[in-house]
Formats: sequence, C-alpha cells, structure tokens
Amino acid sequence: MEFVLVIKRYDLFDRSFPYGFVARGEGSDGPEAGHSVQRWTDRIREKSFFIERRHAELDSSFKQIIPYTMVMHGDEILLLKRLDAGGEKRLHGKLSIGVGGHINPVDTDADAEADVLDAGCRRELEEEINIRAPYTLEPVGAINDDASDVGSVHFGLVNIAHCETADVVIRETHMMEGSFVSRSTLADIAAKEPERFETWSTLIIARLDELLA
Repeated sequence: MEFVLVIKRYDLFDRSFPYGFVARGEGSDGPEAGHSVQRWTDRIREKSFFIERRHAELDSSFKQIIPYTMVMHGDEILLLKRLDAGGEKRLHGKLSIGVGGHINPVDTDADAEADVLDAGCRRELEEEINIRAPYTLEPVGAINDDASDVGSVHFGLVNIAHCETADVVIRETHMMEGSFVSRSTLADIAAKEPERFETWSTLIIARLDELLA
C-alpha cells in the first residue's frame, strides 16, 4: 500500500478555493485576490500528514500534494510525451511540461533536516529523468483545479528546475519521451493542438510568458 502526503482542504484554503495556476507572489493586491502561494506552502508544512492513497483518491476533503516541475535550460523547456506503456491510462499520449508525483514517507527519511516538499520534488524529478548537470529549484506557483474528479483531490506546487546544461535524458524510455523546445515552439503546439496537453500543463502555458518575464 502507498501512503501520500495530504492536507485537509479546510486547513489549506480560506473561504474560497482558487482555480488554475496562481503565480508565486500574487496576493491580496494581485489578480488572484486573497490567494498566496507562500501561505499555502506554509500551511502544508505545518498541517500535512500521510494517509493511504486509496482513501485520499476518493475523498475530496483531502488535497494530495503534488510537486510539478518544469525543466529548463536557458530559454528552452523540456517537453514530455507520455507513452502507452505508462501506468496511468488517462495520460497516454498526452504532452506535458511538468514532472510530478506524490510525496511519500520516504521523503522524510533521508535527512531529518531536509524539507519534505523539496525532498519529494527532487526524488520525483530524479526518478523520471536524469539531469547530468547541476540544477537549482525555483518555486514559482501553485495549481488547483476542482473542475474534475482527479483535480479535486490534488494540489500542485509548481517549480522550475534550471539546468546548467541541456544534458538531460529520460530514464524510463518505454514510458516517456522528451526533448527541449523553444518557448515559441511550445506556444505554437499549444495553440494548434491544446487537447494534447495535460490540464496542469495547459494552465501553466497560458501564463508562461508572464511567468518567465
């Protein structure tokens, strides 16, 4: 059985629930009035806990915390395609600009001083791809999408992994393929074939120029 990091919905949010991508730094004076990525992140660190994933998937009173990381080298973004051998059928053939997954108890074991959100993010990133150069993680926002059953039980913490070189390879090539593309190429694909992208990637791409300005 798998245990995943969750927080109770009423511990995470105030009176209203955000929709879509909220950039870090947006607050009471920003376009997402009253929403604060830093406040949500602080609450997750203070009030999150682990429960069985099979229970969390069926109960929207819990939000499962998902690090979702864009990989960049300079101005290029790693564009991923989920292949049919992947375990999640809903994602087969979908394009993504994010590497993501659940935070598990193992992320608290490696270093007692480590931050569980950072540890979980790096583990998920390094399980799916091999970054053969130094990289830094930059928290840039959060995603909440209660419009679907899947989205209603997840909350994304969005990061950018800034890589010093483009020496990045996919580990499980039977499940995923990918390559770096320019922002203009990504925008063209998203404009012409938006249905090919995962929902979370679509939400980020809509704000990408603003996010990377």
